[in-house]
Amino acid sequence: MASRRAPAPPEEASPPTGGSASRPTSPTARNHVWAIDFVFDACANGQKLKCLTIIDEWTREALAIDVAGSIRSGRVIELLARLVSIHGAPKHLRSDNGPEFIATALMRWLLDTGIETALIAPGKPWQNGTDESFNGKLRDECLSMEWFRSRAEAIPLIEAWRVHYNDVRPHSSLSYKTPNEFKRYEDLSAVQPAVEASL
Repeated sequence: MASRRAPAPPEEASPPTGGSASRPTSPTARNHVWAIDFVFDACANGQKLKCLTIIDEWTREALAIDVAGSIRSGRVIELLARLVSIHGAPKHLRSDNGPEFIATALMRWLLDTGIETALIAPGKPWQNGTDESFNGKLRDECLSMEWFRSRAEAIPLIEAWRVHYNDVRPHSSLSYKTPNEFKRYEDLSAVQPAVEASL
């Protein structure tokens, strides 16, 4: 059961600074571009679902799907900080101009972390096409297929789908490898020339 995006109180926002850029060229490596966006749904008991999706555009890995009733810029920063500690920092973070993504606190954190913003043009979601495609799969394969009685029930089911997406689901854009298989293949390809050179 889908829901319209509910209006939220405005957050303090900051205009793009020198650390922002237009849509960068297609990613060429892991952690070149992460993309971030929201997907909305509702539970049978009326609870709203706001899903923050973060993907690596090169590996297609779903780095996180954070599910809550409300997600403000502070929570976005906390999740990004945790992902950076695990995966390293991306060069670019692609997003729309939603208030959560241009809030002053987030812009300051990105600047301090050395991550360049890549804000898409207003009204042009296709400029965030990789994450839009992922969000469509999340809706078609999970949100529309499940009947969530509550947010507490939805959270582990959505996380299970994310794990399946990364570990089991092959992608044509990755030569029919899963995101995690593609990462392992890249790691092996990077190590192999060094091993051969040492022989």
